[in-house]
Amino acid sequence: MKDKREEAAAFSRRSVLKGSAALLVGGIAGRMSNAYAAPEPKFAPAPPLPWKWTELDPMEAGTRAYQNYLKNKG
Repeated sequence: MKDKREEAAAFSRRSVLKGSAALLVGGIAGRMSNAYAAPEPKFAPAPPLPWKWTELDPMEAGTRAYQNYLKNKG
């Protein structure tokens, strides 16, 4: 009889809630530390404003867009 009580006490609602809360907090902390540890992406600086106006050929732009769509699978 005593063994059943000890086993039931090991899996009480309170212990399950505490364990799941600790797991949730640990997951959030791990994700936040991973987000801050990632290196920042480095981009090339944009040319200074104002940018020159460039005429685009609509057929060439459409062809390139279509080919890019097919190459990247949507």
